[in-house]
Amino acid sequence: MAISDGAKVTIETCLNVKKGESVLVLTDNSKEAIAQHLFLAALNVGADAILTKIPDLNHDGQEPSVSVARLMKEMDVVVITTEKTMSHTVARRRATRAGARIATMPGITVQMMDEGGMTADFKEIRRSIFRVARKLRRSKVLRIVTEIGTDLKMNINGRTWVTDDSGICHKKGDFTNLPAGELFICPVEWTANGTLIVDGSFIDTVQEPIKVSVKDGLADRITGAHDVVRELNKGGRDARSIAKFGIGLNPRAKLVGKVLEDSKVLGTVNIGFGDNSMFGGTVKSSVHILGIVKKPTITVDNVLIMKDGELRA
Repeated sequence: MAISDGAKVTIETCLNVKKGESVLVLTDNSKEAIAQHLFLAALNVGADAILTKIPDLNHDGQEPSVSVARLMKEMDVVVITTEKTMSHTVARRRATRAGARIATMPGITVQMMDEGGMTADFKEIRRSIFRVARKLRRSKVLRIVTEIGTDLKMNINGRTWVTDDSGICHKKGDFTNLPAGELFICPVEWTANGTLIVDGSFIDTVQEPIKVSVKDGLADRITGAHDVVRELNKGGRDARSIAKFGIGLNPRAKLVGKVLEDSKVLGTVNIGFGDNSMFGGTVKSSVHILGIVKKPTITVDNVLIMKDGELRA
């Protein structure tokens, strides 16, 4: 079996696996073929690699067995390729604290590995993320506008831009989600107001634009997306809160209806709804959904950052 480009990038560039390091590739039934490529890529650099398959997870955040959790803590490097995410599990956090470098790839597809977001130059993406983040430090008010009707303003005063999503995971205890390539922030709760038109993806690829009216930080009305409404209703009122604003910075990522890659597409932004406690906010919810917006114009404190999807920062 030939090693895929994405597997080689994951092991050699993103995780910087060295000869003799212990590497665990953890997978389920649906991602076993991708895991095989990652396992071979680890062996190819001389790592002491283990490939372990677990039963399909029933939901995001489900904990692995005690034996698997213990094994994760003993590794230098852990790569998790499962359909449901293990990014926010206790097992992952404990393995990170124990010093393992960890990359999770929930919902990863062959397309992403062969020609999508995983074939990007992650060192260049890291430089882009930090370059834009420097321009946005100490920013207070953010506004997104699009030609098809988005006009949404939110307060980000006192919140910190998250630069961890560059895909470079070289230090002991580093953690990343792959494919990477996003700069994001948690807006101040209950401050967003205006109109959001989602035309990229919203759970799945959007066929017709979806209108979201936002009032005092909540999605007050959603037009044209019954599946999104059903999902948000599962989390009650807090699931409708504006939880996140992200800028996609991966030039190889494509809109494919998978949030793992959609949120990284260069020339888009994403608005998160629901839980934001995982990255600095105060809202805890069982729901976290992203709406992807194409070709936005972004101003921060009246300074132009992006014009019709093209970075100016």
